[in-house]
Amino acid sequence: MPTAHNNPTQQRERTITLDALRGVAILGILVMNIQSYSMVDAAYMNPTAYGDLTGLNRWVWILSHLLAQLKFVTIFSLLFGAGVLLFTGRAEAKGYSPRGLHYRRTFWLLLIGLLHAYLLWYGDILVTYALCSMVVVLCRKWPPKLLVVIGGLSFAFASFLYLYIWFSLPSMSPQAYEEIKLSWQPSAEMIEYNRAAYRSGWLGQMPVRADASFRLEVFAFFLHGFWEISGLMLIGMALFKWGILTGARSRRFYIVLAAAGLSLGLFIISYGIIQNFAANWTVDYSPFLGSQFNYWGSLLMALGYCGVVLLATRSRRLKSITKIISAVGRMALTNYLTQTLICTSLFYGHGLGLYGQVERSGQILIVIGIWALQLTISPLWLRYYHFGPVEWLWRSLTYWQIQPFKKALEQEAISAVSLAAAPPEA
Repeated sequence: MPTAHNNPTQQRERTITLDALRGVAILGILVMNIQSYSMVDAAYMNPTAYGDLTGLNRWVWILSHLLAQLKFVTIFSLLFGAGVLLFTGRAEAKGYSPRGLHYRRTFWLLLIGLLHAYLLWYGDILVTYALCSMVVVLCRKWPPKLLVVIGGLSFAFASFLYLYIWFSLPSMSPQAYEEIKLSWQPSAEMIEYNRAAYRSGWLGQMPVRADASFRLEVFAFFLHGFWEISGLMLIGMALFKWGILTGARSRRFYIVLAAAGLSLGLFIISYGIIQNFAANWTVDYSPFLGSQFNYWGSLLMALGYCGVVLLATRSRRLKSITKIISAVGRMALTNYLTQTLICTSLFYGHGLGLYGQVERSGQILIVIGIWALQLTISPLWLRYYHFGPVEWLWRSLTYWQIQPFKKALEQEAISAVSLAAAPPEA
């Protein structure tokens, strides 16, 4: 019977580039998630739905939308697809049933996501990742070109559904149209109801949180979540097979990827921002047609960011920085859930109860503080432990056996000698 799962994945087995990309992604998503923690959910997509949008707050929103919204969740989705290939490939090499072990692992991720969504924060993405990965694992042996074609079509289908709804708005019943309008621009009564709920205790928050979680996991999932995330995972599989996400391509390739992705993406998204403000963020334009500029531009910018990070991992001067960011990525699940614990404690009634009181300019300061905390703690933690605490739990549940957790001092000494003797990276 295979016993390789008893040994944690060694540093030499890890793909450092993937850890660095994952670290950038998990830090970057907080820039947008902070709005969902601290404001009514409509404010995430519609900046006019809640809060001040003048002066510094306006610029914080513009830069967050331009540089962060959808970009980092896109990177994380690409990496999740690559991770499916890594996990199943290693499982198969060690004598396990790759799909069986993958489904067991994904079941526990699904459970963690459900607990996260219903007990802490409705904006959870783990449930979507778990459900999508149950499907995309069936495609893991497809050739890269087919993965890109099917992934691109799936990604485009979510866009098609949004455009179809936009085209159908004039023919909708008044009741259906009003429901969409209120979800985009909530009434004063709805805003006050949410503020009162999230400023109350944990039980008082539950009805609002459970309702929002259910809508995201059912209606939003089938409208765009499944098509978008599954498509990106398939594309991520292709990029992994081509060696793009592992840093196997030339330096010139990544320079072109970074320059093309960022320049084209920034142009498209900037144009979309101008058009949405010109349309006054109305429900007849912005949520469906107006959102498509950022939807497609973010894919380009995510690829551009990948190019920048992969170039950084090759630099000797940036080696210490990429090492720290890689540590954040190795503890991505722990850090993601920790962000929720910190932010809900700040904004919800069981903590400081600041929900609805912190403007966007103040939110970004909190983001910087959490970044500093996680960039400091993650590498320190991994000096002494093989995994982040949630990663350790997830792995132990996957293999149904307690995994090694604390590093032995002897292993640390051997690792230090090995690293000192290793040739420098190019």
